[in-house]
Amino acid sequence: MTEKRKYADRREYLIKAVAKRRRKVKLMAIEYRGGRCQICGYNKCPGALDLHHINGQKSFGISEKGYTRSWKKIKKELDKCILVCANCHREIEVGITQLP
Repeated sequence: MTEKRKYADRREYLIKAVAKRRRKVKLMAIEYRGGRCQICGYNKCPGALDLHHINGQKSFGISEKGYTRSWKKIKKELDKCILVCANCHREIEVGITQLP
């Protein structure tokens, strides 16, 4: 009788595959939204760029569940967002900076 594959046997591979997909989707999203903060122009580190939903209504969080969606669905959600650096994003959230 053949043995069935188990998650434990492929755990490390699957963890790496999900992390790779997340990085790929984030880089694609950054490129799709212009590649730089839409307020201050920052573009040095992709990890410091965030997506901010303009109207607050989101179907799903791109960084949470977005990596499992199709690119078509992700683009539809990205159209509701602006790309901002982490500093500008925090300032938007507390009301210091206004959206362009």
